[in-house]
Amino acid sequence: MYWLSKSFHLLNRAQRRFFIFLAVLGPGIITMVADNDAGGISTYAVTGSKYGFSLLWVFFILVPMAYYVQEMTVRLGAVTKRGHAEAIFDGFGKFWGWFSLVDLAIVNWMTLVTEYIGMTAAMSLFGVPPLLTYIAVSIVLFVVVLSGKYWTFERLTLLFCAFNLVYVPAAFWAMKTPTAPGWGAVFEGLFLPHLTGGLTGDLLFIILANIGTTITPWQIFFQQSAVVDKGLDIHDVKFGKVDTFVGSLITCIVAAFIIITTGAALFHHVPQIIIEDAKQTAEALVPLLPAGHGQLARTLFAIGLFDAGFLGALCISLSTSWAVGEVFGWAHSLNKSVKDAPWFYVIYLVMLLTAGAVVLIPNAPLIMITMFVQVVAVTLLPSALVFLILILNEPAFVGDHVNTRWQNIVNCSIVLFVTIMSTLFAVSTLFPEWLNVSK
Repeated sequence: MYWLSKSFHLLNRAQRRFFIFLAVLGPGIITMVADNDAGGISTYAVTGSKYGFSLLWVFFILVPMAYYVQEMTVRLGAVTKRGHAEAIFDGFGKFWGWFSLVDLAIVNWMTLVTEYIGMTAAMSLFGVPPLLTYIAVSIVLFVVVLSGKYWTFERLTLLFCAFNLVYVPAAFWAMKTPTAPGWGAVFEGLFLPHLTGGLTGDLLFIILANIGTTITPWQIFFQQSAVVDKGLDIHDVKFGKVDTFVGSLITCIVAAFIIITTGAALFHHVPQIIIEDAKQTAEALVPLLPAGHGQLARTLFAIGLFDAGFLGALCISLSTSWAVGEVFGWAHSLNKSVKDAPWFYVIYLVMLLTAGAVVLIPNAPLIMITMFVQVVAVTLLPSALVFLILILNEPAFVGDHVNTRWQNIVNCSIVLFVTIMSTLFAVSTLFPEWLNVSK
């Protein structure tokens, strides 16, 4: 009877914890899955088409990188009840506060342009003109945040996150193409790190772009503000960490499947097919995949690309609105109506309309913009990480929830790694002969 009673107690305890986790779940998964945005989808597609499966090992680095960076925002938001922009102003003064805010606003706006590029490209596969997509998407994105409740926004956004999984079946279909090398090659790319063609400027660019689309400054600001807006507290931190880890795992798994799709169908095709964005990927897959699967894969890629751009645009715009509201002391919550927080919604709408309008410019270099933004994001990432690490080592801010020695080692290593990669890329671009690389 004792063991039966104890079993029921453990079962009830596990059940309570599970329901608490479901209540806390949201900010981490949304932040990480939304980071598989339109620019990210194109980056992964290009990676697979150019290097096959040889860079899949990178995700064993990116999963912990994403988790350790973002879990700091969970602790900081839950303990201080302040967004990241406000925390920087309070901890480092106005100069660095304005520096971080302007940095965020510029990178966010540029990244938002790539989300509209992805959405218009996706809808063009269904014959929808860019102008109509721009107008319709901007309206829908604005309507989504008008409910006046964070909870409603989060449930809707989690629903959109589920569409990120549409790339998984496309990978299995691609592996059935006649020239696909088989799953053994996939596992080789995962577990046997190597650099195809050696250390080239192009390879450094691709690796940086993959890092830049997996870990970005806007994620830090968005997740911390989301934690605050949702009302999570210290007791929710451990569940928030699980939420963040699950999100990190999902986003990298989906990214890996996109690379597997293009690697199997395009890189190993004879002659090799090189694409420049996700739209070209969708079109290139049609004649290559087994009967019936090609057209379906094209449709899934289009749906996934649109969903990725939609999620990215939603979260990136909100991260800017939250940050600006924190700095100026304006009402900045999804739990408030337009009447109660007018500037919060005005900034959100202005971000959408101005960034989306770039897509309508004739002959704009949209593909170059998409890849360039990913690299810019990772180049500016170290400064955002340094602020975050310094704050998480200050007991006056987070009390007993300061970084442990291990967390500091890992996070400082991330800053060092990103800085070295950015420097190598700059050197390979300006002085290719120094590293003996070819462009």
